[in-house]
Amino acid sequence: MEPVTLTVVSAGLGKPSSTRLLADRLTESVVRRLDTETGELAPAHTQPGADASRVRVHVVELRDLATEIAHHLVTGFPGPALREALESVERADALIAVTPIFAASYSGLFKSFFDVLDREALDGTPVLLGATGGTARHSLALEYALRPLFAHLRAAPVPTAVFAASEDWAGGDARTADLPSRIDRAAGELAALVGAAPAAGKPRSEGAEHEEVVPFADQLAALGVR
Repeated sequence: MEPVTLTVVSAGLGKPSSTRLLADRLTESVVRRLDTETGELAPAHTQPGADASRVRVHVVELRDLATEIAHHLVTGFPGPALREALESVERADALIAVTPIFAASYSGLFKSFFDVLDREALDGTPVLLGATGGTARHSLALEYALRPLFAHLRAAPVPTAVFAASEDWAGGDARTADLPSRIDRAAGELAALVGAAPAAGKPRSEGAEHEEVVPFADQLAALGVR
């Protein structure tokens, strides 16, 4: 079976970052779900390119690409690291995208990265959305900000989006409250979408069939309308 390519985009600015921590938890759960479907259990902390899993994980840390993203917005040309990150997203069979919430919406760095992504790169790609913030009052940003963005990009976000507030990490315990159940539910939905999708492996353009476009005038003529 062809391996599944999972790209993880984390827009956390700090180091360590609660945004990256949530991204890692989501990734771990998704990888475990996908490997369990084939009877292969992945290690608890799967590293990018690990051979023990049928899932190839590529992590994109946007904080390391901030300068190249800004240059690309101005010049229209990506630097080497940004080009590699963009290609990783374009080739992905599934995407996990996690951002901190600033001023009631996704971060500017997060938005800027998807601004420079090719408009057809995410067509039909299953996406798990995640966000972090100081209070659960910001959780609705996933629905009124992130979900419309990925709908515009013609991606396929899973029904459950995961928000982690500061209290979810209380005492340094990443497995408090109901966060684990939300993570597992969203991971299951992403794994199900990936399993229902065509055989893994992009770019989608290879061998893709496109419906023939019939000019509107010809359609009218076929109906006898002049």
